[in-house]
Amino acid sequence: MQDWTTADAESTYGVGTWGDGFFHVNDKGHVAVRPRDGDNLSIDVMDVITEARAENLTLPLIIRFQDVLRARVRRLNLAFRQAIEDAEFGGEYRSIYPIKVNQLHEVVAEVMEAGREFNLGLECGSKTELVATLPLVSDDILLLCNGVKDQPMLELMLRAQAIGQSVLPVIEKYTEFEHALRIADSLGITPRLGVRVKLSTRGSGRWFESGGIGSKFGLTMPELIRLVHELESRNIGASLELLHFHLGSQIADIRVLRNAVREIGYIYADFQDRGLDVKYVDVGGGLGVNYGGEYGDNESSVNYSLAEYANGVVFAMKEICDERDVRPPTLLSESGRALTAHHSMLVVPMLGVHRQDAQPLPATNEDVPPAVQRLRGALEAAEGETSVPTLLEIYHDTQEARAEADQLARLGYLNIEGLAEADALYWHTSRMILHALKAADLSPVPIEQQQLEERLTDLYLGDFSIFHSILDHWSIGQIFPVMPLHRLDEEPARRGIVVDLTCDSDGKISRYVREASTSHWLPMHVLTPGEPYYIGVFLVGAYQEILGDSHNLFGRVTEVHVYASEEEDGNFWIEEQIPGLSVKDMLAQVQYFPNDLDRRMSELVRRKIDGGHIRPNEGMRLLNFYTRMFEGNTYCEAP
Repeated sequence: MQDWTTADAESTYGVGTWGDGFFHVNDKGHVAVRPRDGDNLSIDVMDVITEARAENLTLPLIIRFQDVLRARVRRLNLAFRQAIEDAEFGGEYRSIYPIKVNQLHEVVAEVMEAGREFNLGLECGSKTELVATLPLVSDDILLLCNGVKDQPMLELMLRAQAIGQSVLPVIEKYTEFEHALRIADSLGITPRLGVRVKLSTRGSGRWFESGGIGSKFGLTMPELIRLVHELESRNIGASLELLHFHLGSQIADIRVLRNAVREIGYIYADFQDRGLDVKYVDVGGGLGVNYGGEYGDNESSVNYSLAEYANGVVFAMKEICDERDVRPPTLLSESGRALTAHHSMLVVPMLGVHRQDAQPLPATNEDVPPAVQRLRGALEAAEGETSVPTLLEIYHDTQEARAEADQLARLGYLNIEGLAEADALYWHTSRMILHALKAADLSPVPIEQQQLEERLTDLYLGDFSIFHSILDHWSIGQIFPVMPLHRLDEEPARRGIVVDLTCDSDGKISRYVREASTSHWLPMHVLTPGEPYYIGVFLVGAYQEILGDSHNLFGRVTEVHVYASEEEDGNFWIEEQIPGLSVKDMLAQVQYFPNDLDRRMSELVRRKIDGGHIRPNEGMRLLNFYTRMFEGNTYCEAP
């Protein structure tokens, strides 16, 4: 294809669907990033990789574009500001970052710095997260605590309230409310509380069960009224400051959100009418991210924009407040995925490729069974053939002959050289037939062509672990955009599936974003011997790193944190480098310790020397080489 352009590359990999204006393909054929809104400054990802490697950093590599993180925070808050202005809504909006999405300290710090002008707050969901976040918030910055809370957590939050911190425990179970009251009484303070409500509205998408009356957390309507009666009987109705609901992550349908806001809005209005001056209405998380593909894929697509999301929340609440003539609340949303997904990408070097269609082996001089002779004849017949019926007939013949050859081998009538020739003939002929069928541009595509396309897809071996870096792809089928990072000014001539280093058949990327669709293969380039080839996995900034496991003891990958700057070469500078986990650190996590292992290895080598199996110098070289492995990275050393 002589007129292949970088625009074709962007279209092929659906960059316009998932890139959100941040990612593009530059004139060099490299993926590049425009990290700042309203600014054409562009950072070539290949330049970042080159600088990281010059610093002796190992791959695979996580690149965090911190300016993208800041841009996402601003976009969310400005969208709500615009919606409030358009609706003439009398309340305010504050964004809340739930740190469970990405707890890395620098990510949290960057989000908070970007959200300072918007009074952005934090949300925690465990004892450890509470301890991590409590010192990060000041008097006027909200810290919400969701999830199950034991007595020490409640006491810590109430003691923080006593010194003026805006820390709100969100009551998930009625027993938490009872514990909170007892602790407040013992401390002699009036507690400040939020409450999560089980609405009848259910979420949409994979995580719909997080909402609705069957959700695992939240108070039912009878429990909510019981809580209100208890507060009123104590004359501390002002303690209830926040109403909260959560429909689940990655809400797919905006209509569901509007219904939930209306439902919580009427509860808020009822409370206002009875004198409970609730300050905040928290619509929870769930602001979706378009990972690409077609709408209707519950894990990857949403049917609304950021502006429509903000309008849906603001206008629905405005309507209720006007109808009931009550003071508008301050609106909160706990958007984490939408803030962090785009800023982080995974760079994966390709280590090699496995192709089925090797060149045919030289024919042996020995007599061969008719099955192999038929495969030789099929190859000759397929050369230059363009007739579709003839090509399909040749394909059927090759299938029969290959099956016959396999049966002969199982019965001992075809030796290994004959079987190898049959295998090579079959795949080479199949590739030739597929090429001719694709050139015919048939519609509809015959089933034989579909079979050949599936069977002749190459396996590209990537230096990474699915189970550590994109666990959601393996566990729930979450789609992540994947594409080559360079050579995008060349048409990709191969169909590939990216497989990882783990010894697990599921260790592969099995679905790929294409323009307005998904595919089970990725357009890839032919690997050039001696030259690196990199792919990028995008939108991995939410959940993946903290969820990742240690299958085969592959550990945390190297990270670089990148900032944009017109004054630097390449328009960027690397602010921080975080080395990947070493072999010794990974081993320590599963109770293998270098001192013990080194001692055992030394004893093994000593026994071999004493037994005359190896010479002392040879034994010491082995021992020294073994010891040096402790300091290495858990992944392969890519060329």
